Amino acid sequence: MDQTTAHHNVRLSPAFARLVARRRRLVVLLTLGTLLPYYAFVLVAGLAPKVLAMKLYPGSVMTIGWPLGVALIVGTWILTGIYIRRANGEFDELTSRILAGDAQ
Repeated sequence: MDQTTAHHNVRLSPAFARLVARRRRLVVLLTLGTLLPYYAFVLVAGLAPKVLAMKLYPGSVMTIGWPLGVALIVGTWILTGIYIRRANGEFDELTSRILAGDAQ
């Protein structure tokens, strides 16, 4: 079978369409999970900086902005890890089954 024909057949398969839809849905959710908190943080920093400048507790030198910023970074790493785990597990398995021709 010609490679171009094989690619065309894979792209037309319902299993491939389901794989693409599942992956796209995950990417959109993880992107929103990253960007919405980030932009909220930036908006608060720009529009209400006193909120992020509040001390963690009386007498503290650390403001609430620091742990929130760290949480944004760590949260992004976690969301990236979630994508990698799904891509290397579920999505790779589905791709292998589609290419083998036994996807349902």
